Amino acid sequence: MTIPSRPSEPVYKNQQGEQRSEIEFTPATRRVTIKLRVEDSNGYFVPNIRPENFAVYEGEVRQKDVSVDIEHSPIVSALLMEFGGRYQELNKALALEIPEIGRQFLDVVGPADKVAILKYDDKVHVLADFSKPSSELTSTFDQLSTPGFSETNLHDALLETLQRLNGLSGRRAIILISSGIDTFSKANSQRVMQAFEESKVPLYSIGFTRMLQREAMLYGPIAPISRIDWKSAENDLESFARASGGRAYVLDSDTQIPAIYDDMMENLRIRYVISYVLSSPATPVGPRPVRVALIDPRTGESLKFRDTNGKSITAKVYVQETYTPNRPGS
Repeated sequence: MTIPSRPSEPVYKNQQGEQRSEIEFTPATRRVTIKLRVEDSNGYFVPNIRPENFAVYEGEVRQKDVSVDIEHSPIVSALLMEFGGRYQELNKALALEIPEIGRQFLDVVGPADKVAILKYDDKVHVLADFSKPSSELTSTFDQLSTPGFSETNLHDALLETLQRLNGLSGRRAIILISSGIDTFSKANSQRVMQAFEESKVPLYSIGFTRMLQREAMLYGPIAPISRIDWKSAENDLESFARASGGRAYVLDSDTQIPAIYDDMMENLRIRYVISYVLSSPATPVGPRPVRVALIDPRTGESLKFRDTNGKSITAKVYVQETYTPNRPGS
């Protein structure tokens, strides 16, 4: 199969988190619906796979009459932005960079999406909640002026934002714009990673530590901000995103922002949707193993991919190993 050529490097930094699938069982019709991603080795979605290329197995039994579609899902997202800190020099940089990065997020938001906009310093401040139409969100960034002196409690802010998403349905996510610096949170980084591992909410972090680090260098090696552990802050953002099943991006310049948001939205919105009625006539009980393979229907062998430049492409199917039929929505 030939697919479009994609960039040779991923947009995100290092490894992404394990991509989660969604499996739902409807007892009345015995229908199973699986929403999953198929990606190349750089995390790009692999398009154009035909229904006959998907082979679905429960145990060792191949399921019949499998239908396949592609979903472009609306999203429910909380945009959380760092906006405060101990150093006035960095606060000035925040006031310049954060509103523009936030505004560009709205370029990829659609009318069916629900978005809340929040900022944090020592605590979280809600600038716009989920009830505000996306068309009215642009003015939210006009409220932002140079932040004042404060702690920067990233860990606590992430846990609070997770709680705000807990009662909401839909394809949920947190988009974090942050340096990764935390100065006085009650929660430590391990607590944050545990919370994301337990949740079904991916974190997409946009780290601007490198941009701020260049700003810090202007003030010389004896300035307090020069002693910030920038590498540790960047690593924390990556760890949180990976634990959640999301992605961590690192900004070197403003020109990267559109590509980051495009990659983020492709990863968050697009899924293959596989649907079939269970072949077994018996009422299923307990966890059932499920496997999805990509095959060449003419030979039954694994499907091979090449891009339009003739390069061989490795495709990976992300699907959880079991689901429980007697629990709808499991």
